[in-house]
Amino acid sequence: MTALEKTVRASRINIAQLMQPEHANNLGNVHGGWIMKLVDEAGALACMRHAQRRVVTVAIDSMVFRQPIRIGDLVILTAEVTYTGRTSIEAEVQVQAENPITGERNHTNTAYLVYVALDDEGKPTAIPVIKAETEDEEKKLQEGQERQKRRLAQNKLL
Repeated sequence: MTALEKTVRASRINIAQLMQPEHANNLGNVHGGWIMKLVDEAGALACMRHAQRRVVTVAIDSMVFRQPIRIGDLVILTAEVTYTGRTSIEAEVQVQAENPITGERNHTNTAYLVYVALDDEGKPTAIPVIKAETEDEEKKLQEGQERQKRRLAQNKLL
């Protein structure tokens, strides 16, 4: 491995936050926008670790909430880089809700976000290539390339 490439595990981060009443509606369900904020922060941190640069969000793929997250749940976000271009980086963010008393966990959603690394003048800058170390990581990198191809094709239609 050279200085121009980094492993997936070098970018991986975990964040956990207890959901409080100010994060939720009157029924005790955490606002989707609050979870989206946490997802964006987790994805950005993984990409900053990879690029060792500031990053900005440029795209977010659809986000489907499969399970509600409630007041008192511990939200656990795991983010890692799953694709790199010349200046762009895709992060996969997995979200789980855990009951901190019982330890029961539910996968609530997965999101894919794209960021661009910036230099000191705020211009897009080149980043290291991502390197897979396992078959699972290699599969995720290939899937990331396919998602990026679809995004670029969709942008041409706009």
